[in-house]
Amino acid sequence: MTTTGLEIGDRGEDGVPDRVGVLGGGRMGAGIAHAFLLAGAHLTLVERNSLEADAARERLLRVIAASITRGATGETLAELSDRLVVGVDCDLFGDRDLVVEAIPEQLELKVDALRRIEAVLCDSAALASATSSISINALAAELDRPAQFLGLHFFNPVPASALVEIVVGTFTSHELAADAQAWAVALGKTPITVSDAPGFASSRLGLALGLEAIRMLEDGVASAEDIDAAMVLGYKHPVGPLKLTDLVGLDVRLGIAEYLHAQLGARFEPPALLRRLVAEGKLGRKSGQGFYAWPETSRVLRDARSAR
Repeated sequence: MTTTGLEIGDRGEDGVPDRVGVLGGGRMGAGIAHAFLLAGAHLTLVERNSLEADAARERLLRVIAASITRGATGETLAELSDRLVVGVDCDLFGDRDLVVEAIPEQLELKVDALRRIEAVLCDSAALASATSSISINALAAELDRPAQFLGLHFFNPVPASALVEIVVGTFTSHELAADAQAWAVALGKTPITVSDAPGFASSRLGLALGLEAIRMLEDGVASAEDIDAAMVLGYKHPVGPLKLTDLVGLDVRLGIAEYLHAQLGARFEPPALLRRLVAEGKLGRKSGQGFYAWPETSRVLRDARSAR
């Protein structure tokens, strides 16, 4: 492996790292890539195949275009695109200062991905996982350089969310944890730092509320709309727990619930309604139907099918 001369502790002192990689171009990965691009980084986004890479590039450019329309950046789409590379090979991460893994919440998938990324990184580069629930220590145990690894848990939708949860493992260096706080601030976010624990702080609290809301709907306590209105109007939440589950993805919430159920016990057991909807392919906004109907997504999916 080659080195860049960048020392731990020098990364991001004046802002975000100059060269950032993101593995996974779904809604979360594209949002993370968008945040670093707008903050001035040169961004490499890697997907598993060319079809997914093309879709990820299109998704990211849509988010960027929306930011330009809102006046969130003074750069043009062409200028931002000049700092973007999208591909299918982890070797593209070889010159990155920081790489963030943002693939589905499955331990085996993440371990395999992180190992492949670490194998091509320069010796001084930082590696992060955007996991929302899986133990950072469990992931770090599979790596050769655990001191240079931590969690960077962003929130959906990344452009609108103010929070980044920095998850520090047992072996994460103090310098890297401090750098991560500076990066979050440079991205326009507010960082909180938590020690590694199942579900961290945000996912554990948010999931507990979301699962109880699903149980209430399952028991016929109230409609999805009224359950959500109780939290929005009564507790000033920006969005209700059921609509938020639709935005995150019911399959994502189910995966987190299954992990926390195994780690923390019965209070995180997934409700039968959640399992049924996922089995039926009703995953929320991304599928066009969850606890709510999302007609715009349904139309896009129909158009995509008819174009094949």
